[in-house]
Amino acid sequence: MDRTTQNIDEQWLAEQADQSLQRLRPRLEQRFQSAVDAGEWQGYLERLERHFPRLFRHLFRLYGGYYDFFYHLESILSSATEMWIERPAELKALDAMRRADPHWYQSNRMVGAMCYVDLFAGDLAALRERIPYLSEMGITYLHLMPIFKEPEGDNDGGYAVSSYREVNPALGTMDGLADLATELRHHGISLTLDFVFNHTSDDHEWAQQALNGNARYQAYYRMFPDRTLPDLYEQHMPEVFGEDHPGAFTYRTRLKKWIWTTFHTYQWDLNYENPEVFNRMLEEMLFLANRGVEILRLDAVAFIWKRLGTNSQNLPEAHWIIQAFNALVSIAAPAMVFKSEAIVHPDEVRSYVSKDECPLSYNPQLMALLWDALATRDVRVLQRAMGHRFGIPPGCAWINYVRCHDDIGWAFADDDVAACDFNPGPHRRFLTDFYTGRFQGSFARGAPFQEDPVTGDARVSGTCASLTGVEHALAIGDEAELGLAIRRILLIHGIIITIGGIPLIYLGDEIATLNDHDYDQDPEKVGDSRWLHRGLFDWERAEQRRDPDSVPGRVYQGLLRLLQLRSQNQAFTRPDTEMLDTGNRHVFGFTRSNEHSVVFVLANFTERDQSLEARRLRQMGMRKTMVDLYSGRTLIATQELILEPYQILVLARHA
Repeated sequence: MDRTTQNIDEQWLAEQADQSLQRLRPRLEQRFQSAVDAGEWQGYLERLERHFPRLFRHLFRLYGGYYDFFYHLESILSSATEMWIERPAELKALDAMRRADPHWYQSNRMVGAMCYVDLFAGDLAALRERIPYLSEMGITYLHLMPIFKEPEGDNDGGYAVSSYREVNPALGTMDGLADLATELRHHGISLTLDFVFNHTSDDHEWAQQALNGNARYQAYYRMFPDRTLPDLYEQHMPEVFGEDHPGAFTYRTRLKKWIWTTFHTYQWDLNYENPEVFNRMLEEMLFLANRGVEILRLDAVAFIWKRLGTNSQNLPEAHWIIQAFNALVSIAAPAMVFKSEAIVHPDEVRSYVSKDECPLSYNPQLMALLWDALATRDVRVLQRAMGHRFGIPPGCAWINYVRCHDDIGWAFADDDVAACDFNPGPHRRFLTDFYTGRFQGSFARGAPFQEDPVTGDARVSGTCASLTGVEHALAIGDEAELGLAIRRILLIHGIIITIGGIPLIYLGDEIATLNDHDYDQDPEKVGDSRWLHRGLFDWERAEQRRDPDSVPGRVYQGLLRLLQLRSQNQAFTRPDTEMLDTGNRHVFGFTRSNEHSVVFVLANFTERDQSLEARRLRQMGMRKTMVDLYSGRTLIATQELILEPYQILVLARHA
């Protein structure tokens, strides 16, 4: 492809887009207009005209060097139009609602939850029976971990997809998924699914066709006849999962070729330099939108484009692909929004966040630094990083979480750590030691994941309750330690609930679920410590949530108060968050506000009382009297403020 297509004059591109649409529109009308009524078609054309210029710009930069570019452009538009025509009427009505409220996901009533279907409920049908539990918590967005058809044996927890249009038979059917999406939507809950678009399983139909010698499908992947190019690529690329296979290529004897496999040998990377691959994946994406998926988590966004002489991560073309998908979804299924998953440098994470790319994004930096602050009892790195990197473009929102299905990695910037007088390498190893219980005096009971015996680098597995000290306190029978552990859970969840963005709760953490130490009795789970925190949801334990004296009840009811506080206060309606200098390295602080109200959030990350001077309170903007919305207490801002161990205060100016 002609690489000069990357640097084309914007005015020229706009002119070409206009001319191209004038040529393509009559062809689309001739083919599709009779399939829908005139009003619907006019609405579709209006969206097409609005979003086509940016679609054309990105597709031309990607594929404009191909002689048959306009053939592929028309094919892509035809696919989008066909999928829009097939879109159910109820979802087209949802499209209209979302266009009227385009930033619906920024509402202070948005609360996310995530789970594995089988572990939480058994299957999709049984999950429908658990919707009342979700509604009780105020959940408005439910992320189901991978549910698609997958190979037996190695499947990377469902991230090796055998078919994007079939549900894992053990969980149900695609019709069952559509029914679940409808029922969730009727309860005000948006369904979120993963879209694994960097790679497919090697038993996907496309990969099988390639193995059978079909040249067209071989071009869907990146294949090489010898090691010449793979060796050149790997000179600049770090290994992702070196314990699975060294490098990023796998040799298949049947093909006599090397295949690009970034993550695992059975996951074949798709070749997005082939515009046909882009079109096929667009169809898969819109198929899911038409089943009722409202938020699509784009997996491994950093890896989808490769270029010799680079590390093949975070390249401009990766952004153009996502932005082109975004434009097409805005045309054919505007109710759906993208959420990016990029476990890369914090600055690169933010680069994927925009209304025209991924309006939603995980915030792995906040997650990592909450655990950092708990271990060090020092909020300086957290305060600095959030002050420098929390801001994102208007119309976007962070997904804030304390834990997910995966391990906890120390995804923060070295310069933030160094600026706070920590040495980044040893500091990460300290955190690993702390949360695996190796550090003397640690309250945590986690396990290392993928520990490098040479460098000592590792990530950490464990449930929130076990990592915050509940498991340890119960083991030693210390009620005081148990109280501190519960306070830690509420503290870090209180941060993600009150800071700008959408809080995301890993189901089970709200009832203080402990580690499942029996996971390695299953031969398929041996060696993968992430199953330590992926146990079956304990519904008997959940019944204790109404008992205020039980551990599950103390955690659940505390979280419920925080969630209700968020949903009922207008200060949380905007995502903007202003970080505060509290003058105390153990106390994290920020404000949330709109035109009518201001809230100050203060969080003590130690097991000791911490004080804030009255002068500092006034400098931060507090009035004479403030009310803590969490506890109901009234505080005097002209006096020294004492925060109890692991206390979170949500202070509003007294009416």
